[in-house]
Amino acid sequence: MNCSIRSLYLCVFEQPVTIQDEVYSVFDIDGFRLGLFAFEKMQESHTFGTNCLPSIKVESIELLQRKLNGLKTVFPVTQIESNWVSEFEDSEGNHIEMTTPVVEK
Repeated sequence: MNCSIRSLYLCVFEQPVTIQDEVYSVFDIDGFRLGLFAFEKMQESHTFGTNCLPSIKVESIELLQRKLNGLKTVFPVTQIESNWVSEFEDSEGNHIEMTTPVVEK
């Protein structure tokens, strides 16, 4: 299936973009973070059905690593700005992101 998205209107939320660059844009919708990611610019593959990535925040890098133990990691723990980020694949093949803030020592 070859498809492309031509437009996406977010004006229904009546929120300006909070963070915007050529790769990632964020809208803060009453504390809910809606992110738009340009996977092609990052040369990441994309297949139909993987266009929604739930993100779960945990309290520490130790907990993040413990939760990832034994799971199929599809994006290794990587520091992105002020967060540690990783993705794993659940038993149905869905990708789920886990994050935790970087703690400066």
